[in-house]
Amino acid sequence: MKSIWNEDIKKPMFDTLRGDIKTDVLIIGGGLCGLLCAYMLKKAGADCTVTEAEEICGGITDQTTAKLTVQHGLIYDTIIQKYGHEMAFLYYHSQSEALKKMKEIATDIECDLCSCDSFVYSLHDRTALEKEMVALQKMGCQAEFCEKTELPFSVFGAVKIPNQARFHPLKFAYKIAKDLNIYEHTRVTRLTSNVAVTHHGAISAKKIIVATHFPFLNRYGGYFLKMYQHRSYVLALKNAGNIQNMYVDHAMDGLSFRSYQDVLLLGGGGHRTGQRGGGWHELERVKQQYYPEATELGRWATQDCMTLDSIPYIGQYSKLTPDWYAATGFNKWGMTSSMVSAMMLTDMICRGKSEYETLYSPQRTMLHPQLAVNVWESVKGLLTPTAPRCSHLGCALKYNKQEHSWDCPCHGSRFEEDGNLIDNPANKEKKQI
Repeated sequence: MKSIWNEDIKKPMFDTLRGDIKTDVLIIGGGLCGLLCAYMLKKAGADCTVTEAEEICGGITDQTTAKLTVQHGLIYDTIIQKYGHEMAFLYYHSQSEALKKMKEIATDIECDLCSCDSFVYSLHDRTALEKEMVALQKMGCQAEFCEKTELPFSVFGAVKIPNQARFHPLKFAYKIAKDLNIYEHTRVTRLTSNVAVTHHGAISAKKIIVATHFPFLNRYGGYFLKMYQHRSYVLALKNAGNIQNMYVDHAMDGLSFRSYQDVLLLGGGGHRTGQRGGGWHELERVKQQYYPEATELGRWATQDCMTLDSIPYIGQYSKLTPDWYAATGFNKWGMTSSMVSAMMLTDMICRGKSEYETLYSPQRTMLHPQLAVNVWESVKGLLTPTAPRCSHLGCALKYNKQEHSWDCPCHGSRFEEDGNLIDNPANKEKKQI
C-alpha cells in the first residue's frame, strides 16, 4: 500500500549509528517534522543529529495528502470559544508564518509546488461555517463564503481561503535531508537524562526533540491521556476530473479532495484507530457514485494524533524534563504544523523563548471533554480480557480486516499479523501474537 509519492523517486540513504556520539541537539524521528527541525536548527548554527527507527519519511509523511494551508477545519472559532481571540490570532499568525516559510523553501526545490485555494465545506451545517467566517475575519484573513464548488455534489456552503498550496512531500523532504546529519535504522529505545540509548550506540545531547509522531515515553508528559489516533484512507483515481483546489469536510468522517497532476486523491472513511469505520469501503462507494469511469491507481491509509483541544503540543516535553521537547498532535494538519514546530523549537533552543509557547504548550490544561473519552477507551482496552495485547501499555488489540493488522484502540499502535510493529507509540520491534 505505497502512496503515489513513492513513484519515480530516489530516496537518499543514510548510515546506521555504530558507537557512541555527542551532539548539541538530538532529534528523534525522521519524518517531515524532524527533518524541518534539523533544517531550521542547522540554519541557526546549531549542531544537530536526527535518528530514525526505520527510513526517513517512511511513516506518516509518506501517507499524507500534502496540503499546505492555514485552514485546519473550523479551528479558529473553536479556539476563540475555548481560549479567546488572542490565542486564535497567535494560531493564525504562527500557521501563516509557517506556510510562508514552506513556500519560500519549496520555491527552490523541484517538488511540484502549486498555488491553490483551500475550502472547508459542510453537507448539513451552514451555521458552523458562518461562525468560522466571522472568526477568520477577526484574524484579518481574506476568507470568502461560497455556495458553489468543484465538488460532484451540492453543499450547504464552504469557507474559502485563497493562496494556499499543495506539493510533493517526499521530493521536498528528501531534498532538505541531503545535507543533514541523519542516522537511519537507529531506534532510540530509552532516554536517561540527556543520553539516548539505541541498539548499537548511545547519543549524548544537550537538548532532545521527540518528533516521533506519538511520543513513546510514558513516564513524562501524559501524552497517552492527552491524545488518541485517528485513521483515514485515500484512493488515487485517474480520469476523475480535475479538482483545481483543496477541499475537506469539517466533519471528522467526511471526505477530502485534492489533485496531484491528473490524479485525484480522494480521502475519507475515517475512524478512531482500533475501532470500526467506513475505511476504503466508504471511498469505493463514493468512487462508484461520483466517478464510475475512474481507474484506481493506488490506495493507502494514514493516521493522525488528535489532541484534547485541537491544538498541537509543541514545546517542553514536561515540567520535569527541561531539556526535552515534543512536537506532536497535529490533528491532520502536519505540513504547516511541522514547520511551526521547527520555527518554535529553534527559537526556544537557540534564543530561549518563542512567542507561541503558551498557545502550543504541552503543559496547558487537560480539562476538556475529550479527556474523559480517552480515559474510558484506555480503561476499556486494559480490562478487555482477550489476547493479543499491545506492547505499549497492555491494551487488547483489535483485528483490522481491511488492512490485515492488529490495532490498539487505546493509543493507536499497530502491528502486522506476525507481530512486527507498524505504528507507535509502542516502541518494541515485535509483539508476540
